[in-house]
Amino acid sequence: MAQFEKTDFVEVVQRCLANTGLAPALLELEITESLVMEDPEAFIEVLKKLKALGVKIAIDDFGTGYSSLSYLKRFPIDHLKIDRSFVRDLATDPADASICRTIIAMAHSLEISVVAEGVETVEQAIYLSAHGCEELQGYLFYRPAPPETFDAVAQGPSDRIAGGAL
Repeated sequence: MAQFEKTDFVEVVQRCLANTGLAPALLELEITESLVMEDPEAFIEVLKKLKALGVKIAIDDFGTGYSSLSYLKRFPIDHLKIDRSFVRDLATDPADASICRTIIAMAHSLEISVVAEGVETVEQAIYLSAHGCEELQGYLFYRPAPPETFDAVAQGPSDRIAGGAL
């Protein structure tokens, strides 16, 4: 919250973009759901200013905090990230599967794309993809790696999922 409480946060982001030459659309800021809910009205204003710059916004750990759906519809966000705690057992726990489906459907109805975190099995990946989740993150695709290996990893899509069947 400390960075967002600074009155010049948006200006700091703007200066960083100008100094680096990074296109604003290539910058995505992730904010946890619980952080946003500390002072939602203040966050709405900051998020609107960041969106006006062209920066992407993601709400991380969605479903673990105390979000009010009335605020969610007012947040100018691009992505909701489903928390790994719902993804972990979705193949064996009907409640987790239902929560994932519901988050995906709700986000899409608000024109927000969805990222699922903690995808570790092919079954999870297939289920989430079949229900419209646009992006998947997790050990199924790659484990954390040192920066010097990034170029090799980023060269192409993962072939770890049933011959690229997704």
